[in-house]
Formats: sequence, C-alpha cells, structure tokens
Amino acid sequence: MACEGITKSAQKMKYLRAVMYTIVRTFFFLFDAEAVHHFVMEGLRLVCSWSPLRRLIASQFRPTPNPLTQWGLPFPNRVGLAAGFDKNARYLRELEALGFGHVEIGTVTPLAQAGNDKPRLFRLPADEALINRMGFNNDGVKAIAARLKSWRSGQNHPHQKKSLLVGGNIGKNKVTPNEEAWKDYDICFRELFDYVDYFVVNVSSPNTPGLRELQEKESLRKILSHLQTVNKAQPHPKPLLLKIAPDLSLPQVDDVIDLALEIKLDGLVSSNTTISREGLRTPNAVLEKIGAGGLSGKPLTERSTSLVKYIATKTKGQLPIIASGGIFTATDAQQKLDAGACLVQVWTGFIYVGPAIAKKVSGE
Repeated sequence: MACEGITKSAQKMKYLRAVMYTIVRTFFFLFDAEAVHHFVMEGLRLVCSWSPLRRLIASQFRPTPNPLTQWGLPFPNRVGLAAGFDKNARYLRELEALGFGHVEIGTVTPLAQAGNDKPRLFRLPADEALINRMGFNNDGVKAIAARLKSWRSGQNHPHQKKSLLVGGNIGKNKVTPNEEAWKDYDICFRELFDYVDYFVVNVSSPNTPGLRELQEKESLRKILSHLQTVNKAQPHPKPLLLKIAPDLSLPQVDDVIDLALEIKLDGLVSSNTTISREGLRTPNAVLEKIGAGGLSGKPLTERSTSLVKYIATKTKGQLPIIASGGIFTATDAQQKLDAGACLVQVWTGFIYVGPAIAKKVSGE
C-alpha cells in the first residue's frame, strides 16, 4: 500500500509538471524563439547558482541512473542533448541538473562568428517542429575551450561532482572555402582535445553555404583521414564520429558507411536537420514566409529511425550510432534503440516537452 501511495504521488507530480510547462510554453511561444531560449537558460543558470535550488531541480528532473559504457566512456544514461542547444558550453551545470547524460556543444568553429541574420529560429507548433538557419553562431574555439577548461577544473563550482559527458561538435567558418575546410576542423580538434570526451564532425548542416558538399566521399575522406591521423597520434585518442544529414540518398549513405569503416570512425550521429518540407501541417504560406533552414522535430521521427536501422543493418552493428531526430517520448527513444542506436539525443523535444524531457524519454 505504501508503494502504491508513492506511485500515485509520483504520477501526480508528473502530471502537474506537464500542465505547468504547457501553461508556461503557451506564454513563451508568444515571443521570439531565440530570445526566449537565451532568457530561459540565463534564468536557469541564475537559479542553479544556489546549490540547494540546483539539488531540488535535479531531484525533480534527473532520471534514475542507467549507466552505459560506450567507447570506454561512462554515460550515466542514454539521453543526451544534441548540438546547437548549448553552442558555447555556457550551461553544462544546468543541463546536468536536468538529467542529461551527455551534452554535445557547438557547432564550434575556429573563429567566432555571428551566424545568419535574425530572426533565424522558428516554431511550427502544428507539427511540433522547428526551423532554424542559425549558421554556426558561436564564440570561437579558443573562448569555448577556455570555458570548458574552467568547467572541468571546477574553478567556479569546486564542490560539484560531474558525471556529465561532453561532446565537441566541430565545423568550419562560413568564409573558409571548402578546399581549406580540413584546416578548420584540425584547429577545432586540437584546441578542444583536452576538454571534450568525444568529437562529432559536422558537415551536414544546411545553414552554411556549401557545407553539405563536404559529405561527398572524397571531400569527407580528406577531413576525416586527417583528423584520425592526428587523433591516433595522441596518447589517448578520443572517439571520433560523423554527423550525417537525413536527406542523403541510400548510395550516399553507403559511401559514408564505407568511408567510416575504412577510416575506422567510432560511430555516426544520425541525423541532422532536413531541408524537406513534405507532409507538414503548417500552411505553405507560413513556410514560405519563414524561408530556408533546417527542419527538426516530430516530422523527422520516422526518417531518422529508418536511417538508423539501415545503417545498423548494413554494418551488422559494427558502427555505433547516436540517434537524433523527433525524440519526444520514451517510445520514440526505444524505437531508435531497437533500430540499432546505442544513445539518443533530443533538441526540439526539449522545447515542446520541457525540462522533464530527459526523465520522460528515459521512461519515468
């Protein structure tokens, strides 16, 4: 009977959290998406600066530990936050309190850049989706490396034990020509090497002109071969992964798989945002007004899962996959895992589900 009472209490709390966030989300959706993102995260940082409140938040939102060792790394659970949410590694303490097992920072470029003109982040509530054309806005690799160094050393919060793993998502500056792109990836790799747990090479964002051309096999070979050479020369190499687009044709996916196996990449992240607008409920007039950008959220759920399954089947499970795309519930996550993924990442789901997303995706 006591256990039944605890279960009912937990269900009631879960229901109240969902209702409260629905109300808050309705209010926030009245304002610019990017401005709200910064406002909320800065507010969370302020709240988490007081350790009793941070512990309270963690007690409400952190899922039960479900450790997994992958690439020799101790992931506290399978749920991570995809790149683009904490581009500049400003909110790692706060995101750990919300229960994420890993956070992928970036995309990081050698030089700081402002990104594309605003507005550049748009909500599609009818589809539970987002469109973004951020354009790799970030503080630059040196500033981000310094921030990570401070976080790892506990300079600002010396008594906080860290279980969060950090991935470094790296890219090229907009002004760097594609034939010189390998140099940008090299700079970011070397600068971040001591401060991240794994790397993800991003050549699949649709928001940097010409970037997706680097997904062609020979262009990709030049970048990845060089990084792997640098990596293997280190006393303790870091896991090196590649993030791919959901818009690749199957022959292109096959090329990526062949190259990944040839170069002995440690895995793939599947997938980035899509340029497709097929099957959306949002009216075409609204989509035309928004314009270009990568689509994320619920519309990617099936495509992302099928891509994970194809890669896992094609490689007979030899290539570990982090699945990203349309994950809002525990069922969404389990489908990705059943398809062959070892870890999952959320982004748009965070916006629509709220701060309990890690717990919800974990099935709690």
